[in-house]
Order: sequence, then C-alpha cells, then structure tokens
Amino acid sequence: KANFPAEFMTALMMLDMQNTDKLYVFKQELDRLDIDLLPPNINESNINFQVTSIEGKNNIRYALAAIKNVGEGAMSVLISERETNGTFKDLNDFISRLDSKAINKRSLENLVTSGALDCLNPNRKQMYESVGEIVRHSNSKQQERESDQIGLFGDTEVNVVSLPLSVTRDWSASERLKEEFNAVGFFLSAHPLDQYTTALKKLNAINYSDLQLYGKTGSLVLAGLVIALKKRVSAKGNKYAFIQLSDPSASFELTIFSDVLAKCEGLLVPGNNLLIDVAVENDSQFKLSVVRIRSLDNVIASIGSAFKIYSTDISAMADAKEILSFEPDGSGSISIVASLGECEITIDLPGKFSITPPMMQALKAIPGIDDVREA
Repeated sequence: KANFPAEFMTALMMLDMQNTDKLYVFKQELDRLDIDLLPPNINESNINFQVTSIEGKNNIRYALAAIKNVGEGAMSVLISERETNGTFKDLNDFISRLDSKAINKRSLENLVTSGALDCLNPNRKQMYESVGEIVRHSNSKQQERESDQIGLFGDTEVNVVSLPLSVTRDWSASERLKEEFNAVGFFLSAHPLDQYTTALKKLNAINYSDLQLYGKTGSLVLAGLVIALKKRVSAKGNKYAFIQLSDPSASFELTIFSDVLAKCEGLLVPGNNLLIDVAVENDSQFKLSVVRIRSLDNVIASIGSAFKIYSTDISAMADAKEILSFEPDGSGSISIVASLGECEITIDLPGKFSITPPMMQALKAIPGIDDVREA
C-alpha cells in the first residue's frame, strides 16, 4: 500500500465491486491518499476498476460492472464492441453499435445517471428521458444487422440513425447527484452538501469525521443528508429512531430518542438536508447525543443574506423569475446586476426571498446568468 497505493486500492475495490458500502469507505480512503476516483465512462472504463495515469498522477477509473443493474455480461459485450471498432464517437454512433439484446432499458438508464454516457452528451436529463427512444432505435439496428435487410419492408433505408432529443434543461446539481447515488450507491462525483460549504462555515458546522478533534466535551453542530430512517419502540413504549446520514466526509448513523424525535419526525425524510446539534462526551469513552434537529435550508433561509444575480442576457430574467416565484417568502434580498454592452444596471427586487444553495444553483444553471453570489 505504501509503495503502490493506487494499485493496492484498485485490488481491494475489485474484490468488493458489488458492495457499495465498502466502495464508499474505499473512496474516503482514496480522498485521504489524494487519489482521484474517476467517474465511469463508456469510452474509458473497463469491467473492473483500473489504474489510470493522467499527467503522471495515478488515479482509479470506476468500473462499469460496479454500476447497479447493468450486469458484467452486458458490459463485456459493450467493451468488446469498443475494442473491436473503436470508441463511440457520439450518441448516434453508440445507438447504431449497441447490442440491444445485451443492454436493456434499465441498464441504459443507470449508465446515463451514473455519468458513464456524459462523453456522448452531458445533459443527463435529456438522455434519461430519451432512453426509450434509444432502445427502440437500437432494436431497429439490431434487427437490420441480423436480417441483413434494409428497412422494415425492404423499401425504407435505415442508415446510422440521427436521434432527435427533446430540448430540456439538465437536472440541477442536487438532482444529478440524487440520480447518481441511485445508480452507483454513493455520491461519487460530488456531495449534495458541497454547495452548502460557505453557509455551513457561518453556522460553525463540522464534518462528522472531525468530531473527535474537538475537545473532550461540549456542544457541536453537524450537517447531514438523510439516507435512511428506521423507527423503533422501546419496551417502555417510547419511540426512537436510527437515522443514516451522509456528509462530504463520511456516512454515519445517529440515534434519536423520543423527546427529540417528537419535535423533528417530519424532517427525517430521505433526501432532506439537516442541521444537527449534538452534545459530545469524550472522557472514558466517546458518546454522542442528539439535542436538536432542524431543516438546513430553513436555517439558511432565515439568516437573511443579500445576494446578487449577475447576467449578460436580459432574456435570462424570465427563467430567473420563474424559479423565484416558486420560493416561499423569506428574509433575504436579491439584486440583479445586468451588463448590457458598456452599461451595468443594478435592480433591487421587491420583497424578501427564501435563499438557499439549491435555489442559487438553479439560478446559476440558467443560460445567460454568469454568477449568483453573496453581496
């Protein structure tokens, strides 16, 4: 491990390819070792994890067969086609060469949501919504190859298909990560709480992995995304729960007892971002008690910061208005800074807004909006 860390970690990951809990632990170790775990890529990945050198630095490329519900056999067929006839140039090339008997709709969906097809089209939502059409076109090409006939009745030419994709905006950063999590089993390319970094610093929240660095006893603040919840009832009839959470540093579980649970049960929904006040005792042994749980977005929205939207395209404001219209009233203010040629105009929007990192990310994703940042 000391001399060949990338090779050593690759071997470990190959042994536990279908155990996503262990793969996530290995990813955390890779982060500690400064070894990048590169996303799956149909033009770069193999069936197994592999060491990949980029500019002299050894990284590990994610295994296609480790993606959920794709199957090692199907990926073997895909890689064999790539090795025989070269990399897939674009989506149409991929469709014309896809073995539809080996790869079904569900496996194709997970290839899309895992990011394995980003090299063909980075708009995952557009690709995901087109999977049915991709399978249909692929079936047509498969039948043509097997029957050696042109067209359905012999008078219609079927060449390399050009599949028209619906015009749609890609998923937001949080939506992409949610779908990626479902396909991979953990957050691979980023973590949903990454976009909260600045806000979490203001709230003095720390990563779970840093807990034991903060003295012997005291109060601390954690943040976590809810992964799963298990409710229980004690012998005395008291409700309690085990909640599995994830932050950028670790996946962890907390126990919530009846007094706290009664106040926050509605927040404990998978996908919710939470701010968690904990009491730490670290004398003879480490002990962690949950004191309070709040909605992270609600806490941030209540801070009342001022933000500016920077734009070079006035037409982008219609999309921005639509996003803002869905947000509840809050305590934050928003200004628009529009650059029109050599002129710069600042417009203070009336009202107060509930400003959260997901909303800021949605605004940043609008074509024509250059940045959204705190004033």
